[in-house]
Amino acid sequence: MIAEVAARVRDNIQRVIVGKDDVIDLMMIAVLSEGHVLLEDVPGTGKTMLAKSLAASLGCTFRRIQFTPDLLPSDVTGINYFNQQSQAFEFRPGPLLSQIVLADEINRATPRTQSALLEGMQERQMTVDGETYRLPRPFLVLATQNPIELEGTFPLPEAQLDRFLMRVAIGYPDEDEENRILLRFRADDPLEALEPVTEPETINQLIGQVREIHVAEPVQNYIVAIIRRTRDHPEIELGASPRASLALYGTAQARAGIHGRDFVLPDDVKLLAPYVLTHRIQIDPQTRLRGRRPEEVVSDLVNTVPVPVER
Repeated sequence: MIAEVAARVRDNIQRVIVGKDDVIDLMMIAVLSEGHVLLEDVPGTGKTMLAKSLAASLGCTFRRIQFTPDLLPSDVTGINYFNQQSQAFEFRPGPLLSQIVLADEINRATPRTQSALLEGMQERQMTVDGETYRLPRPFLVLATQNPIELEGTFPLPEAQLDRFLMRVAIGYPDEDEENRILLRFRADDPLEALEPVTEPETINQLIGQVREIHVAEPVQNYIVAIIRRTRDHPEIELGASPRASLALYGTAQARAGIHGRDFVLPDDVKLLAPYVLTHRIQIDPQTRLRGRRPEEVVSDLVNTVPVPVER
């Protein structure tokens, strides 16, 4: 059931997005893990198009927030306004009260506005003037940021980065894919004709099924060993938190599900570790001066942890 729905969603998104099977699968893993994704890539690689295609395929409500320095927290969560006709205060919900929210260029807003997302991302609720509102399920925040142009931006603090399940880069298409993009978009926008292939109620059922996927004790110990290795690695100044353990555990279950398995393999954990961990660690200054990136450190780290094998 999980694999069947994931395949339908993947095929539907690929009517708009050319290639990028691995990125689409990561988006489905995030949805089924009830996590959030930080899309970090240069402009024009299809981040917004991917978010819209995912929402359309799942039949979910979609809102986009363009983060700018003058954006206020109330522009995200909503406000209570006085209705003169009814002579009473009424709540006008903001774009956060949606199932899939695109936080475009999140690092361009002030820290106060960025923090308006924190409660929703972690607790799936938001509080406005002392009143708490539950967010709909499924709920997914896709935040984008440009890693090149950093002028006038406010880097996300560690507390907020830790709320993101994964950090993903879409990357440039290869030559054949770029030619196919030109052919596909020369007449019209295929996104406008995209129809849902599932519905939110089905996705919520699949989320429950994903949590029942078996994780054997050796695989669970493998996850813990990787996380603990980040805390005593000589090149890492700040290691991953217990939230990272839960993230790696949940994403591995979701990846097993979309590949038609009811059990997790060590390969699931190994493949997902770079996406789950690179934004949660801080490498020390000397390592940074040597030109080492977090992705390289995590990749080397994972290779030093013994993989459990069947006896």
